[in-house]
Amino acid sequence: MSGTDVKLVLRSTRVVTPEGTRAAAVLVADGQIEAVLPYDAEVPEGARVEDFGDDVLLPGLVDTHVHVNDPGRTHWEGFWTATRAAAAGGITTLLDMPLNSLPPTTTVENLRVKQEVAAPKAHIDTGFWGGALPDNVKDLRPLHDAGVFGFKCFLSPSGVEEFPELNQEQLANSLAEIAGFGGLLIVHAEDPHHLASAPQKSGEKYADFLASRPRDAENTAIENLIAQAKRLNARVHVLHLSSSDALPQIAAAKREGVKVTVESCPHFLTLTAEEVPDGATEFKCCPPIREAENQDVLWAGLADGTIDCIVSDHSPCTTDLKTPDFASAWGGISSLQLGLPAIWTEARRRGHTLDDVVRWMSAAPAELAGLHRKGAIEAGRDADFAVLDPEATFTVDPAELFHRNQVTAYAGKTLHGVVRSTWLRGTRIAADGELAEPTGRLLERSR
Repeated sequence: MSGTDVKLVLRSTRVVTPEGTRAAAVLVADGQIEAVLPYDAEVPEGARVEDFGDDVLLPGLVDTHVHVNDPGRTHWEGFWTATRAAAAGGITTLLDMPLNSLPPTTTVENLRVKQEVAAPKAHIDTGFWGGALPDNVKDLRPLHDAGVFGFKCFLSPSGVEEFPELNQEQLANSLAEIAGFGGLLIVHAEDPHHLASAPQKSGEKYADFLASRPRDAENTAIENLIAQAKRLNARVHVLHLSSSDALPQIAAAKREGVKVTVESCPHFLTLTAEEVPDGATEFKCCPPIREAENQDVLWAGLADGTIDCIVSDHSPCTTDLKTPDFASAWGGISSLQLGLPAIWTEARRRGHTLDDVVRWMSAAPAELAGLHRKGAIEAGRDADFAVLDPEATFTVDPAELFHRNQVTAYAGKTLHGVVRSTWLRGTRIAADGELAEPTGRLLERSR
């Protein structure tokens, strides 16, 4: 590719690159980044220049934990609405979870159904996780060969009957199969025995719900998962970590060479149990939002690398399922469009930089999924970008969100960081709340 192929140059005084933030000009040709040059570099003849001034040019975010629920529960969410919300929030790639859609992504046939539904609706690039169930070990390798990025399982009830959890023997069987072809198992790690023995009370008190999902449930499940991964030399990923108590054993496992990675989510890192009003089940998720002192330790785990990445776990539902009773309300937080400003607001308060945020929300999730063309502004990557005004603030109005159901725990919060535009392979797909027609591609795991 020669400089004469360059049709677009994006300039900013603040471009976040793997080497740090600097003034730069990013040359784009055929949907890829051709070069990252000094800000005042000569523009190739015929190229169009977009200069963002002091707004920050970030690599497009990669969200590897999104429940799109399409097909089957599209009144909860869908590929059209979810990917529009993602684009508006600076996300250019998402991976869809295998459950809450009907059918779940647990066979190749079911994967094809989901791909067919997603293809005409995807505003951003979209890939798929498969699911590991007690009875589908035979389907795991075919799904892997069909391009799923890995396999999700639950160690406690998932909340939907079509996606049952694995017991320890079933976990070992699935993990052995997945390790045999070099795959990745991503795990909802809460121990069912600890959950069953915890006090269970219905009602509107958040404290009662929090007591029903104790930290020990996460800690024990993660301990057992690490032991299995070590025994089988398998690659595992802990989903939506909320218990900071688990960090020492995770850090120890990493030092020992166990192939374990960990994510947390904006709600665990920006919201606290102390601020959840009774009856406010828009804050309900499993595992739960915990206390402020727990949150402080999670941030320390991000800072020292024990926690690898931050992803949304966007798990929406219809308004009627968010009843005031924490025991019966659907557990899930809608945040797809708000993750970047929510995290940036808290990160800047704690002394972190946008370089850190990009590492946690773009580079690391891309690496987790093997998305080697995503996650960084450097030559050879896809020309996926978000343009952020990091000093600007806005107050979250649920009516302005692109999610299908405008229910969010962030309602009324004032956040730093306004996404001015989002670019997919060198084309602007979102700008100041206006969305282009869908141009996202369906992604498969690199073979």
